[in-house]
Amino acid sequence: MRPLFGAGIALISAFTLSSGVASSEQLDAALAGSFIDNGQATVDRLQQDAVQAACHQSRTQPADAALAATLRQQRLDAVVFPADGNFLGDWQRGAEVADNGRGLQSSDDPAQPNGGNCYACHQLAPDEVAYGTLGPALTGYGARGQSEPMLRYTWTKLWDTHAYNLCSHMPRFGAQGILTEQQLKDIMAFLLDPASPVNQDL
Repeated sequence: MRPLFGAGIALISAFTLSSGVASSEQLDAALAGSFIDNGQATVDRLQQDAVQAACHQSRTQPADAALAATLRQQRLDAVVFPADGNFLGDWQRGAEVADNGRGLQSSDDPAQPNGGNCYACHQLAPDEVAYGTLGPALTGYGARGQSEPMLRYTWTKLWDTHAYNLCSHMPRFGAQGILTEQQLKDIMAFLLDPASPVNQDL
């Protein structure tokens, strides 16, 4: 999306100056009026689903516990596991997906596969020198083994992390169609294969 910064910021500033604090409705209106469609990045992305609406609150007002539990269960029930029962692909392809930050932006080619951009939030390989810290380090992730529960847990986190942490900032890679099933399998291998750089000691 391409924001029209001047209008949106001016509107928010006006609300803040006149009332001290902009209401949620005023901020939503300012955002809606400050974006236009730009290629594959369209304004329908501003429409919240039930999870986003429940988490769209002040940190001092967490989502209602009963509603949160219901939404988490709905997300868990909606996870689609591999049709062939095989969770692991090729870790080398998975490394490429993890390192690719392209996809879904107005300047990206929609004919090209999306990336996971995993390094924006996680350290994966222990020798990486540039990585984000919003999410936990995943170095040595494969030490947890490849039991059925571990495979299903990791797949679920990648498919829709909101099944476990309702208001997580992690993308819902499977549920939102960001990554394909094969890409998810390859990321799984990157995390869990003993030969993967993720699981090599320095």
